Amino acid sequence: MKATGARPLAPVVRTAVPRDLPVLRDIERAAGEAFRTVGMERIADDEPPSLPELARYQEAGRALVACSAPDGAPLAYLLWEPVDGCAHIEQVSVHPDGARRGLGRALIERARQDSGLPSVTLTTFADVPWNAPYYARLGFRVLDDADLTQGLRAIRRREAELGLDRWERVCMRRDG
Repeated sequence: MKATGARPLAPVVRTAVPRDLPVLRDIERAAGEAFRTVGMERIADDEPPSLPELARYQEAGRALVACSAPDGAPLAYLLWEPVDGCAHIEQVSVHPDGARRGLGRALIERARQDSGLPSVTLTTFADVPWNAPYYARLGFRVLDDADLTQGLRAIRRREAELGLDRWERVCMRRDG
């Protein structure tokens, strides 16, 4: 039995293995449902990364999962890649069953450590509470246009082509 006031166990973060990949798609779909609550149905309906896309990250060692126990199923995942000398978070998603347990924070920390790179970058929605405001609480800062690297500019162009600029987007960076 859990003692009253006991702190939850720290999440277990590990590199994804092939059997995790279908679960990551399920996590993405479940996490996306929250966007319906802020009028972003198009984002909620967006298809998760394909199994081949996920496998590319997994095979490169850049797909991480967070579980509540060492033998537990993933409740969250993160994909990252090196972009202009930084670990760029391509995607981080937490299943609603794993929300508010520090899974996203733990995944970001592990990506930073695994990358060996000095900074972490990401692009996100400016006004969605669990996007830019959340990352700001984790120490990320919004980058001005003048601070964007060539790689971040290319990512933003790709996002615009996908129609994500319908809602305000920002690039963010955390050093150290």
